[in-house]
Amino acid sequence: MKFAPPLQSAILIKRYKRFLADITLDDGEVRTIHCANTGAMTGCAEPGTTVWYSTSENKKRKYPNSWELAHTEANDWICVNTIQANHLVKEAIEQQRIPELSGYDNLRTEVKYGTENSRIDLLLESENRQPCYIEVKSVTLLTDNGQGYFPDAVTTRGQKHLRELTEMAQQGSRAILFFAVLHTGINQVNVAQHIDAEYAQLLQQAISAGVEIICYRATIDAAEIKLKYCIEFHHST
Repeated sequence: MKFAPPLQSAILIKRYKRFLADITLDDGEVRTIHCANTGAMTGCAEPGTTVWYSTSENKKRKYPNSWELAHTEANDWICVNTIQANHLVKEAIEQQRIPELSGYDNLRTEVKYGTENSRIDLLLESENRQPCYIEVKSVTLLTDNGQGYFPDAVTTRGQKHLRELTEMAQQGSRAILFFAVLHTGINQVNVAQHIDAEYAQLLQQAISAGVEIICYRATIDAAEIKLKYCIEFHHST
Protein backbone atom coordinates (compact mmCIF):
# COMPACT_ATOMS: atom_id res chain seq x y z
CA MET A 1 0.00 0.00 0.00
CA LYS A 2 1.55 3.23 -1.16
CA PHE A 3 0.71 6.54 0.48
CA ALA A 4 -0.79 8.93 -2.04
CA PRO A 5 -0.48 11.83 -1.69
CA PRO A 6 2.82 11.49 0.19
CA LEU A 7 2.81 11.71 3.98
CA GLN A 8 4.22 14.71 5.80
CA SER A 9 6.33 14.64 8.96
CA ALA A 10 6.16 16.46 12.29
CA ILE A 11 7.16 15.98 15.92
CA LEU A 12 4.72 14.60 18.47
CA ILE A 13 3.87 16.81 21.43
CA LYS A 14 1.29 14.51 23.02
CA ARG A 15 -1.56 12.13 22.31
CA TYR A 16 -4.76 12.68 24.31
CA LYS A 17 -8.49 11.90 24.48
CA ARG A 18 -7.60 8.67 22.60
CA PHE A 19 -8.44 10.15 19.19
CA LEU A 20 -6.33 13.32 19.13
CA ALA A 21 -2.66 14.24 19.01
CA ASP A 22 -0.83 17.56 18.96
CA ILE A 23 2.20 17.89 16.70
CA THR A 24 4.78 20.53 15.85
CA LEU A 25 5.44 21.19 12.17
CA ASP A 26 8.83 22.14 10.74
CA ASP A 27 7.86 25.83 10.75
CA GLY A 28 6.88 25.71 14.43
CA GLU A 29 3.13 25.56 13.90
CA VAL A 30 1.27 23.41 16.44
CA ARG A 31 -1.49 21.35 14.87
CA THR A 32 -4.08 18.88 16.19
CA ILE A 33 -4.50 15.70 14.15
CA HIS A 34 -6.80 12.69 14.34
CA CYS A 35 -5.52 9.42 15.81
CA ALA A 36 -7.44 6.33 14.63
CA ASN A 37 -6.06 4.06 17.33
CA THR A 38 -8.11 3.21 20.40
CA GLY A 39 -5.37 1.16 22.09
CA ALA A 40 -2.84 2.16 24.69
CA MET A 41 -0.17 2.80 22.01
CA THR A 42 2.54 1.89 24.51
CA GLY A 43 5.93 2.83 23.08
CA CYS A 44 4.34 4.35 19.97
CA ALA A 45 3.37 7.79 21.27
CA GLU A 46 6.31 9.12 23.23
CA PRO A 47 6.72 12.94 23.09
CA GLY A 48 9.41 13.80 20.57
CA THR A 49 8.60 10.85 18.27
CA THR A 50 8.58 11.63 14.55
CA VAL A 51 5.02 11.52 13.26
CA TRP A 52 4.01 10.98 9.63
CA TYR A 53 0.50 12.13 8.80
CA SER A 54 -1.90 12.10 5.86
CA THR A 55 -4.30 14.82 4.72
CA SER A 56 -7.92 14.17 3.79
CA GLU A 57 -9.66 15.95 0.94
CA ASN A 58 -12.93 15.87 2.90
CA LYS A 59 -13.61 19.52 3.68
CA LYS A 60 -16.17 18.59 6.36
CA ARG A 61 -13.61 16.96 8.64
CA LYS A 62 -12.82 18.94 11.78
CA TYR A 63 -9.28 17.51 11.78
CA PRO A 64 -8.22 16.90 8.16
CA ASN A 65 -4.89 15.30 9.12
CA SER A 66 -4.57 11.69 10.32
CA TRP A 67 -1.65 10.13 12.15
CA GLU A 68 -0.39 7.21 10.06
CA LEU A 69 3.15 6.31 11.14
CA ALA A 70 5.56 6.78 14.02
CA HIS A 71 9.35 6.65 13.60
CA THR A 72 11.10 6.08 16.92
CA GLU A 73 14.55 7.00 18.18
CA ALA A 74 15.42 3.29 17.91
CA ASN A 75 14.77 3.58 14.14
CA ASP A 76 11.64 1.43 14.31
CA TRP A 77 8.71 2.22 12.04
CA ILE A 78 5.19 1.73 13.40
CA CYS A 79 1.84 2.04 11.64
CA VAL A 80 -0.36 3.50 14.37
CA ASN A 81 -3.46 3.75 12.17
CA THR A 82 -5.06 0.41 12.99
CA ILE A 83 -7.67 0.93 10.25
CA GLN A 84 -4.94 0.12 7.73
CA ALA A 85 -4.45 -3.44 9.01
CA ASN A 86 -7.50 -4.85 7.21
CA HIS A 87 -6.52 -3.12 3.96
CA LEU A 88 -2.99 -4.50 4.19
CA VAL A 89 -4.13 -8.09 4.76
CA LYS A 90 -6.70 -7.87 1.96
CA GLU A 91 -4.07 -6.48 -0.41
CA ALA A 92 -1.56 -9.19 0.55
CA ILE A 93 -4.11 -11.97 -0.05
CA GLU A 94 -5.14 -10.52 -3.40
CA GLN A 95 -1.49 -10.24 -4.45
CA GLN A 96 -0.82 -13.88 -3.42
CA ARG A 97 1.68 -12.93 -0.70
CA ILE A 98 0.04 -15.07 1.99
CA PRO A 99 0.50 -18.71 0.86
CA GLU A 100 -1.55 -19.97 3.81
CA LEU A 101 -4.59 -18.14 2.40
CA SER A 102 -4.23 -18.86 -1.32
CA GLY A 103 -6.57 -20.79 -3.58
CA TYR A 104 -9.86 -19.09 -2.80
CA ASP A 105 -12.09 -17.65 -5.53
CA ASN A 106 -13.81 -14.83 -3.69
CA LEU A 107 -12.97 -12.35 -0.93
CA ARG A 108 -15.58 -10.31 0.93
CA THR A 109 -15.21 -7.82 3.76
CA GLU A 110 -17.31 -6.91 6.81
CA VAL A 111 -19.68 -9.88 6.45
CA LYS A 112 -22.18 -10.51 9.26
CA TYR A 113 -21.65 -13.79 11.12
CA GLY A 114 -21.82 -15.52 14.48
CA THR A 115 -24.28 -15.42 17.35
CA GLU A 116 -23.03 -12.15 18.88
CA ASN A 117 -23.92 -9.90 15.95
CA SER A 118 -20.36 -9.55 14.64
CA ARG A 119 -18.85 -8.73 11.27
CA ILE A 120 -15.87 -10.74 10.08
CA ASP A 121 -13.03 -8.64 8.67
CA LEU A 122 -12.40 -10.91 5.68
CA LEU A 123 -14.28 -13.92 4.33
CA LEU A 124 -12.67 -16.19 1.73
CA GLU A 125 -14.92 -18.49 -0.29
CA SER A 126 -14.65 -21.15 -2.98
CA GLU A 127 -17.26 -23.50 -4.38
CA ASN A 128 -15.54 -26.68 -3.21
CA ARG A 129 -14.00 -25.47 0.06
CA GLN A 130 -15.28 -24.54 3.48
CA PRO A 131 -15.48 -20.75 4.00
CA CYS A 132 -12.50 -19.14 5.72
CA TYR A 133 -13.25 -16.50 8.37
CA ILE A 134 -10.37 -14.09 9.06
CA GLU A 135 -10.25 -11.71 12.01
CA VAL A 136 -7.41 -9.17 11.67
CA LYS A 137 -5.58 -7.66 14.65
CA SER A 138 -2.89 -4.99 14.53
CA VAL A 139 0.18 -5.67 16.70
CA THR A 140 2.35 -2.72 17.77
CA LEU A 141 3.28 -3.45 21.41
CA LEU A 142 7.02 -4.21 21.59
CA THR A 143 8.93 -5.37 24.65
CA ASP A 144 12.53 -6.54 25.02
CA ASN A 145 14.31 -8.67 22.42
CA GLY A 146 11.83 -8.09 19.63
CA GLN A 147 8.88 -9.62 21.50
CA GLY A 148 5.51 -8.31 20.42
CA TYR A 149 2.26 -8.68 22.33
CA PHE A 150 -1.47 -8.47 21.65
CA PRO A 151 -3.58 -6.90 23.01
CA ASP A 152 -2.04 -3.70 24.41
CA ALA A 153 -5.15 -3.03 26.54
CA VAL A 154 -8.12 -5.04 27.79
CA THR A 155 -10.34 -5.71 24.77
CA THR A 156 -13.89 -6.91 25.29
CA ARG A 157 -14.39 -6.54 21.53
CA GLY A 158 -11.42 -8.81 20.89
CA GLN A 159 -12.79 -11.33 23.38
CA LYS A 160 -16.07 -11.42 21.47
CA HIS A 161 -14.22 -12.00 18.20
CA LEU A 162 -12.40 -14.99 19.70
CA ARG A 163 -15.70 -16.52 20.81
CA GLU A 164 -17.11 -16.02 17.31
CA LEU A 165 -14.05 -17.58 15.63
CA THR A 166 -14.21 -20.52 18.01
CA GLU A 167 -17.84 -21.08 17.06
CA MET A 168 -16.98 -21.04 13.35
CA ALA A 169 -14.19 -23.58 13.87
CA GLN A 170 -16.49 -25.83 15.88
CA GLN A 171 -19.01 -25.73 13.01
CA GLY A 172 -16.37 -26.97 10.56
CA SER A 173 -15.38 -23.73 8.85
CA ARG A 174 -11.81 -22.51 8.67
CA ALA A 175 -11.20 -19.74 11.21
CA ILE A 176 -8.11 -17.53 11.26
CA LEU A 177 -6.80 -14.99 13.75
CA PHE A 178 -4.43 -12.91 11.65
CA PHE A 179 -1.89 -10.77 13.49
CA ALA A 180 -0.76 -7.95 11.21
CA VAL A 181 2.50 -6.88 12.85
CA LEU A 182 2.84 -3.19 12.09
CA HIS A 183 6.03 -2.53 14.07
CA THR A 184 9.37 -3.23 12.37
CA GLY A 185 11.06 -4.05 15.69
CA ILE A 186 8.81 -7.03 16.45
CA ASN A 187 10.18 -10.47 15.56
CA GLN A 188 7.74 -12.71 17.45
CA VAL A 189 4.19 -12.39 18.78
CA ASN A 190 2.67 -13.67 22.02
CA VAL A 191 -0.65 -13.16 23.77
CA ALA A 192 -0.51 -10.48 26.47
CA GLN A 193 -1.85 -12.48 29.38
CA HIS A 194 -0.44 -9.88 31.75
CA ILE A 195 -2.70 -7.26 30.15
CA ASP A 196 -5.88 -9.21 29.36
CA ALA A 197 -6.06 -12.61 31.08
CA GLU A 198 -9.57 -13.26 29.74
CA TYR A 199 -8.37 -12.75 26.16
CA ALA A 200 -5.48 -15.16 26.76
CA GLN A 201 -7.85 -17.82 28.11
CA LEU A 202 -10.25 -17.42 25.18
CA LEU A 203 -7.36 -17.63 22.74
CA GLN A 204 -6.28 -20.96 24.23
CA GLN A 205 -9.84 -22.23 23.86
CA ALA A 206 -9.93 -20.98 20.27
CA ILE A 207 -6.69 -22.77 19.39
CA SER A 208 -7.98 -25.97 20.97
CA ALA A 209 -11.13 -25.67 18.84
CA GLY A 210 -9.06 -25.39 15.66
CA VAL A 211 -8.67 -21.65 15.15
CA GLU A 212 -5.44 -20.98 13.24
CA ILE A 213 -2.97 -18.19 14.03
CA ILE A 214 -1.11 -16.43 11.23
CA CYS A 215 1.42 -13.61 11.84
CA TYR A 216 2.95 -11.42 9.16
CA ARG A 217 5.19 -8.41 9.76
CA ALA A 218 5.12 -5.41 7.49
CA THR A 219 7.90 -3.46 5.87
CA ILE A 220 7.21 0.20 6.60
CA ASP A 221 8.55 3.55 5.50
CA ALA A 222 7.10 6.96 4.70
CA ALA A 223 6.21 5.88 1.16
CA GLU A 224 4.74 2.39 1.53
CA ILE A 225 3.60 -0.41 3.85
CA LYS A 226 3.58 -4.05 2.76
CA LEU A 227 2.93 -7.25 4.71
CA LYS A 228 5.91 -9.39 3.81
CA TYR A 229 7.45 -11.59 6.50
CA CYS A 230 5.80 -14.56 8.20
CA ILE A 231 6.91 -14.56 11.84
CA GLU A 232 6.36 -16.90 14.77
CA PHE A 233 3.43 -16.87 17.14
CA HIS A 234 4.82 -18.13 20.43
CA HIS A 235 1.88 -19.05 22.62
CA SER A 236 2.88 -19.31 26.26
CA THR A 237 0.60 -18.31 29.14
